[in-house]
Amino acid sequence: MGITEIAGLILLGVAIVIVYFAWRRIRLLREGGVHVALRSKFDDRGRGWHLGVGHYRGDSFAWFRVLSLGSRPDELISRDGLEIDARREPTGPEAYAMPVGATVLRCRSASGEVEIAMGPDALTGFLSWLESSPPGRSIPWAS
Repeated sequence: MGITEIAGLILLGVAIVIVYFAWRRIRLLREGGVHVALRSKFDDRGRGWHLGVGHYRGDSFAWFRVLSLGSRPDELISRDGLEIDARREPTGPEAYAMPVGATVLRCRSASGEVEIAMGPDALTGFLSWLESSPPGRSIPWAS
């Protein structure tokens, strides 16, 4: 096997992975997903953000990282006990890793803290989902 054939096989492999990422993202968005950036390790320099697609699954918000080969969510955020600690605009270094016009929410739950950044339409949906807890539960709201 020559160098040309090996290079062709490598390029074919890369093309297959890129097509898989695109197919997975489109499938998640068509199933009701929204563009969301997420970070669980906080950094004052704006690092640690990962782009992904969020999907509502009953009382859970499933987040799938864009560049992941797995079919399971990378993060699963339960609505039960989830509170919003702060809301802010992204800083300059953070804006590259977020949807256009994003708002950053710092959320706290029993499983820890996480920051979620989403555009205006996705934010409206997320806040509605968070407020629509079943009867008998308190609304987990902290402004």
